[in-house]
Amino acid sequence: MKVLVTGGAGFIGSWLVDSLLQKDHSVTIVDNLSPQIHGEMASLDLSKLKDNRQSVDFIHADIRNMEAMDKALAQSDAVVHLAAETGTGQSMYQVAHYYDVNQQATAAMFEAIVTKHRHIKRVVLASSRAIYGEGAYLLDKQVFVPGSRDPLRLQNGQFEPLGPNGELISLIATPENSLPSPASIYAATKLANESLGRIMAEAYGLTVVALRFQNVYGERQSLRNPYTGILSIFSNRMRQNLPINIFEDGQESRDFIHVSDVVRSIQLALEKELPRFTVANVGSGIPTTVWEVANLLRKLLNSSSQLYISGDFRSGDIRHCYADMAIAEKQLDFRSSIDIKSGLKVFSEWVMTQPLLVDRSVEAMAELTKLGLGKCRE
Repeated sequence: MKVLVTGGAGFIGSWLVDSLLQKDHSVTIVDNLSPQIHGEMASLDLSKLKDNRQSVDFIHADIRNMEAMDKALAQSDAVVHLAAETGTGQSMYQVAHYYDVNQQATAAMFEAIVTKHRHIKRVVLASSRAIYGEGAYLLDKQVFVPGSRDPLRLQNGQFEPLGPNGELISLIATPENSLPSPASIYAATKLANESLGRIMAEAYGLTVVALRFQNVYGERQSLRNPYTGILSIFSNRMRQNLPINIFEDGQESRDFIHVSDVVRSIQLALEKELPRFTVANVGSGIPTTVWEVANLLRKLLNSSSQLYISGDFRSGDIRHCYADMAIAEKQLDFRSSIDIKSGLKVFSEWVMTQPLLVDRSVEAMAELTKLGLGKCRE
């Protein structure tokens, strides 16, 4: 295939490009090399892409540049749309920018496909577990998704979500048919893009696959972006033996999945015979607490960082979510293969080869605190 990978120079994108080239596909990359992710003087070294440089066309452009996107779409027959702004907290005060980059650019891409590039038959969208808001729970034996948590309860250290009348609820794996309840602008843009994809698939006969990634981690993850990825923030601070602020009470949990598993899910989404529109969770199906992850990482990095539970929180964060993997297993024949301990070991070994960076996580959190979107004591 000839595959366009938007955001192909990024974390997941660079892994995907390598994998596609190994399978003898040709690739077009559109990436703006965002300084927040890549640094101020970023450039793409195509020599790192195995021995298939002749099969890669790199277009240094923003996905909102439709002249560049038209060029890329014209020479592709499938699209993997990864490019996006990804900071949950940052999205809460850069609202127009996030909608412009994440949603409007996706709408323009679909318009170009169905009006000028009808040779493209398949689009894989990078969606997110964030569209659910809180994960799924059982309430009186019925699946229930709580709304956003009350800031007053968070201020008082009451972090667990409750039923509509204050009932206790029990966490379960979140299935794709759970009622979406985005808790951040970032999440809202991802849900909107899924709706765009469904409508385009039904109206124009495209095959559109929306993959709801859980918490993706691994080698090549940006260690300089203070707005995404607790593992990046933790590892950078731990290497400098700086204290680690564990938000809430440390028992909030996430479904961590290694980037190599995510890439495999994308390739299956490109290759499998699928319905016109498919939504699938991509995760391990196992919840891990932030406290547990922080302790594992500190041990692997041989760090003396103090871990302290602060009670701090961010607006838009959720308490728990882990994936029900039934649809991914049935439709894509996908199961994760790397457990959290094995994945963190490889990630930590890679981290130790990277340059130390100035930590900006406290500065980023201070922005949210100033706007009333969280609480931080540092």
